[in-house]
Amino acid sequence: MHGTFFFVWSFERVENSGGIQASLAGRYATALFGLARDEQQIDAVTRSLDTLEAAMAESADLRTLVASPLVSRVEAGKAIRALSPALSVDPITAKFLGVLAENGRLGELKSVIKAVRKLAADARGETTAEVSSAHALNDDQVARLKSNLKARLGRDVTIEPKVDPELLGGLVVRLGSQMIDASIRTKLNNLALAMKG
Repeated sequence: MHGTFFFVWSFERVENSGGIQASLAGRYATALFGLARDEQQIDAVTRSLDTLEAAMAESADLRTLVASPLVSRVEAGKAIRALSPALSVDPITAKFLGVLAENGRLGELKSVIKAVRKLAADARGETTAEVSSAHALNDDQVARLKSNLKARLGRDVTIEPKVDPELLGGLVVRLGSQMIDASIRTKLNNLALAMKG
């Protein structure tokens, strides 16, 4: 992953879920984003969601609270109310988390965060690209990738990085219903098919 990125810009159609509102998490995300937009608090809400996502990555207890069906709605609500000030979560997001807890939907939080990011990027005139790589990308690689994608698409691009060691090297970039697969795994698979045939 060192050096310059080289892409074969072949776009494939991938299955689209019919838009953000097609899922339960999407409907919650749309409601949260709409409220944040109406209150002119999009930046505060997205910062709070980033903080929550980072906290979930670091805390097994928080992951359990969010994901476990064994935690009652009442207990989850109490825990979320106690946790929100400690994480400096904005009031809109804090209330929203309370609603998720009361409805037994905290398990949707990761998907809600992803959907709100997409809605916020769309509102800013950006495109969100999910980028999978075999190793974590450094800041310089992310900046070059953003520049490459902006030149190709004609608009700013927000990168959502994921690490997938099975790719071996290279990248897989998903832009909505389009996919750019420049992974070594796919190149090796294509080579193996060509040799068979």
